[in-house]
Amino acid sequence: MVTRVGGWLFRKRTAIPLPIVAALLLIPPTAVGARADWLPLAGMPVVLLGEWIRMWGVHHIGSVSRTRTERLGPLIDHGPFAMVRNPLYIGNILLWLGFSISARLLWLAPIVCVLLILEYHAIVRWEERLLESRMGDSYRNYLTRVPRWLPNLAGRSTADHDAAFSWTQTIYSERGTLIAIAAGYLLLALKSRLL
Repeated sequence: MVTRVGGWLFRKRTAIPLPIVAALLLIPPTAVGARADWLPLAGMPVVLLGEWIRMWGVHHIGSVSRTRTERLGPLIDHGPFAMVRNPLYIGNILLWLGFSISARLLWLAPIVCVLLILEYHAIVRWEERLLESRMGDSYRNYLTRVPRWLPNLAGRSTADHDAAFSWTQTIYSERGTLIAIAAGYLLLALKSRLL
């Protein structure tokens, strides 16, 4: 059941956060958040950390991370993928956590984290089943070496680092996320002026 739901969530993963966007833009800050003018700045380093993790991951995995289909590239086990199997999803969680803080909605931050963890857990279960069925023993070996969510900071690459994409390609592939971050902060600034 979780795997089937994960496949559906995978195909819809761009649209699923739209309710979070609506909440961040439409819910007024709580009494504590409304008085905390420093919160928008406090959320920025969390957003930047999330995007840095995403950029590092995209630098190694390339544009295959943008697909909504079951198209697979080669097994990536270098860069952040040598330490944790899902750095892009970890980066996404940090992005939304940072935006919740920047929106001065501290109470929403843990809710957003839990919802995204549940969503990504289902997606990852589906992805792992797909990858194991298509890549076999090489992927099963990867599963035993690299943790799913909690990074092993001592993880080392087993592949050639030259396999990484150029930073120009990385930024081009990540342009949608970068534009969304800029638009998000512009909309939060507009929200703070209106409230």
